Amino acid sequence: MTARTDAPSTTDTPTGTSAARSSASSTTTSAGSTTPRPPKTSGTSEHPAVGPSTTVAPGKPTAAAGARRLRLPDRNSWATLLLALPVPIVGLLLWNLGVKQAWTLPFGIQMGFLPTPVEVAQRILDLAGAGSIDDAFSGTLLDHLGASTVRVLSGFGLAALLAIPLGVIMGRFSLAFKMLDPTVNLTRPIPVTAWAPLTLLIIGYGDGSAIFLVFLAAFFPILLNTISGVRQVPVRLVEAASMLGTRSGQVLYKVILPASMRSIVGGLRIALGLSWVILVVGETVGISTGLGAMITQARDMSKTDLIVAGMVIIGLAGFVADRVLVGLVKLVTRSRPTLS
Repeated sequence: MTARTDAPSTTDTPTGTSAARSSASSTTTSAGSTTPRPPKTSGTSEHPAVGPSTTVAPGKPTAAAGARRLRLPDRNSWATLLLALPVPIVGLLLWNLGVKQAWTLPFGIQMGFLPTPVEVAQRILDLAGAGSIDDAFSGTLLDHLGASTVRVLSGFGLAALLAIPLGVIMGRFSLAFKMLDPTVNLTRPIPVTAWAPLTLLIIGYGDGSAIFLVFLAAFFPILLNTISGVRQVPVRLVEAASMLGTRSGQVLYKVILPASMRSIVGGLRIALGLSWVILVVGETVGISTGLGAMITQARDMSKTDLIVAGMVIIGLAGFVADRVLVGLVKLVTRSRPTLS
């Protein structure tokens, strides 16, 4: 028991600490007494040093947080807008000048029979309910635009639901491609306008025939672009995914679809534009509400301002629909450049 008093008290240095621990350990082993409490080295062992504080005072947002809250358009956005304005402005000026001077354009176009841009703008305002023309078409814009939008989205959505899976299968499996490609190439060249009389006979007048024609117009661009995108996926990419543990059943939606997304989106945009083009054909007969029906009725009444106004509205609707589609793709893919 005298070893406890003989142990050097060197708790002030790390060397003395290790010596005291070894001495105490040997003493308790030989004596069989209770284990001594390990000595304390210094204050820094129980309270480790903490690095310099980098907290920000409350109520003072950082510059990055402020930038995230308010994003002003950059110079590229303003430059793009400025570059896009001159062409339509010059087009409107030439249009107005050609109507007033009764120009004769190629293909025998008599501009003297066209309305001026101001007259078309007045007709659009009247369709929206803010004009002063006051005829049977006043304030009917939402009715015509809403009916046409429903038909376009119905036919386009059905085409996308069928064309994308079929395109993936045909692009991925050579047997399916060899079986279906001749039929696709045989049916694709038939114009939608040729389907219109048959559609009226087998489906009848109404929304069904218009939606079916929109479906035909949108189906083949989506299908062909999907097949092209899937067939252009590098084989090494699929092999690398398999080496990393991707199962064969997961290759389609984990590798093939993301790699071919650019081509698929391109097909969707083309198909959406064609859907608005063919809509006028589908709404010319047997339909009383819709932009195509409005243009047909304006033709029968020789209202050129209403015809051109309907054309402008269709163009604007198609432009907005394309922007919405691109925005949805960026939202779903989280703006990843390899997908969107």
